[in-house]
Amino acid sequence: MIVWLNGAHGAGKTTTSTLLQQLIPDSRVFDAEKVGGALIDIAPGLPATDNFQHWPPWRLLVVDAARRILDYTGGTLIMPMTVLVEQYWREISSGLAQYGIPLRHFVLHADQETLRMRIAGDTALGSNSPFRLHYLEPYAEAASAWLQDEGEVVDTTHLIPIRVAQQIAEAVMA
Repeated sequence: MIVWLNGAHGAGKTTTSTLLQQLIPDSRVFDAEKVGGALIDIAPGLPATDNFQHWPPWRLLVVDAARRILDYTGGTLIMPMTVLVEQYWREISSGLAQYGIPLRHFVLHADQETLRMRIAGDTALGSNSPFRLHYLEPYAEAASAWLQDEGEVVDTTHLIPIRVAQQIAEAVMA
């Protein structure tokens, strides 16, 4: 099974994935951003873009890597990754479905003020990251247009991270 944690930057995906891995037996965390990092490192570079998710190979490689990891390890793969383009989500989710991989898609949500405060206070990833701040409005648009209909929404605004992880673990293991 794959447990996909989606949502805006600052919603708590990375923190939740680490905590969730401790709560779900035989689970591993796979950060699909590493696939993007591998593509960024190709020399000479791929066509210019502001986001590696726009490269079709990223979406195909994420599906293939997740499938192969699960084939090798079994268990549950926890994937914290923001995907805000509906077409890209459909490519990923349908790709996983073609391999018969069960997918639980959780959308970690917080209000804009909370997200801005979390991003400003994040010393690990750099406070007030322009990249992360840039995606707050696209998240809000995706959330209202399609994203919250495609996943199980967990409002993280007033929850501590362990409670978010517990809520998701309970849903997955029910």
